[in-house]
Parts: sequence; structure tokens; C-alpha cells
Amino acid sequence: MASDPAPDKPAEASGGIQSLDAALRVLLAMARLDGPVALSELARECDMPVSKVHRYLASFLHAGLAKQAGRSGKYDLGATAIEMGLAALHRHDFVNWISEELPALALDTGMTALLCVWGNSGATIVRWERAPSFVITSLGLGTTLPLLTSATGRAFLGYLPEAVVGGEMKRELRLLKARPSVWPELTPDLKGVRALAGQVREEGIARVDGRFIPGLVAVAAPVLDWQEQAVAVVTLIGTDPAAIEPDAPGIAALRAFAARHSLSTDPAPRPSGAPE
Repeated sequence: MASDPAPDKPAEASGGIQSLDAALRVLLAMARLDGPVALSELARECDMPVSKVHRYLASFLHAGLAKQAGRSGKYDLGATAIEMGLAALHRHDFVNWISEELPALALDTGMTALLCVWGNSGATIVRWERAPSFVITSLGLGTTLPLLTSATGRAFLGYLPEAVVGGEMKRELRLLKARPSVWPELTPDLKGVRALAGQVREEGIARVDGRFIPGLVAVAAPVLDWQEQAVAVVTLIGTDPAAIEPDAPGIAALRAFAARHSLSTDPAPRPSGAPE
């Protein structure tokens, strides 16, 4: 076992305190793990000596940031950590926070950027930043987008529970069954919709070509909360079909943007599966 390093000193280069940085590393590791963790496992996760991690945990226990199970002896986040997390969630004004950076995203990608939330009527545009090259469209603030045939709706479909989107899903399925030619590659039944949701989750984004709005293409990525559910969706729309190809620069920029604004610690694409 590696010996403990010398006592931590203020980190002049970063303006922080090394011991505090290390302690926060332990706390963040606990937050990222799925549940209670043994001391040795946590030390491996943090790449620190067991004795050092144990000292930090003793302080966390005293402050209520951690708790220890009686029989297993494993450590987990405590009541104070939960209180801090809830306070952070309460203060997380994601609409304004994301909106401030939408102009930069539109400028960087050359595409119109939308911020959408899930409202009573479905996926609703709440912010709009036009691209440098003007795009003529009837979309605007307050516009509600379809769940199954728009990139924005599909992103919500993939990252919201079926209990939330189920009503709109059933309504649109009835319309698709009546007019299957509207989107021929989408099987208009529950199995087909769940497969679509799984595909979105596997890719981490949703894309549609110009069949929904003729002449326009779109790609959307979810902004995730700590439960890895979509609190919002950021969408890019443009006229060039190449802009929604998997290796398009705009898609990489959109992924990074959504990940940066997500509360989830794992905003990357996840294995396919039906929404919970």
C-alpha cells in the first residue's frame, strides 16, 4: 500500500487547497457510484491510500455528508449531502442558464438553436436563437412540437418516463395509424415507439430529415437531471442535410453543450431499452 503523501499545502497554481480538492474528489466519487461503497473500493476509485480516504470519511460523517451502514460498514451520502443537493436543484435555473449560451451555440454551428421544455401540451419552445443565415419557418416561441416526428419530441421520448409522455404518444400513434405514409419507417404501434426511444437513448441524440418541416433538418440532445431524465432539450435546425450526419461538427458541439448543462454525471449515450 502506498504511503500517505506529505501534509497538503495550499495549491498556489490553482488558488485552491490540495487537501480540500482531494476531499471533494472522494465526495464526488461517492456521488457517482450507484450506492453504498466499501472503504477499499472507494480508495481504489479515487486512487488514494485507504488511510487517507478514511480520514476524509471521518470528517464527512461528523458533518453529515456521509453515513455508514451498521452491518456492512459501507459508506453512502448522508443527510447533509442530500440537503445540499436539493438546494442546488432548487437554485438551478436551467432555462436562463442555457439561454445565455444559446447565441454562442448558434454562432458556432451556423444553425438555429432552440430550447424546449415538456409542458402540458408536449414539447414546447421556450427560447429561440436564429442562425447567422436566416431560416424561414413558422416555428416560434410557444410552438408545440410533435413527440414522434420531430427531433425535439424524440429526445423527450427517449429521456422521459412513459408515464409522462404516454398520453401524447397514444394520441400521435392514432394519427400515424390513420396516415402511415407520414413517417413510413416508424412502426405505428407501442413496440415501434419503444424501439425508437431505445435508439435515441443508444445514440444520445435524435435526428430527423426534411419530412417533418420540408427543407429543414434537425438534431436534438437532452439536458439531463440527476435522475438522467430530460429537464429540457436543445435542438439545432438548418437546411443542409449534411449537418445531421453522425460526424458533423454541429452534432459534436451539441453533445458537448447538452452534457455541460446536464446535472447527470453520465450524460453520454446509454444502452438501448424502452423508457421506464
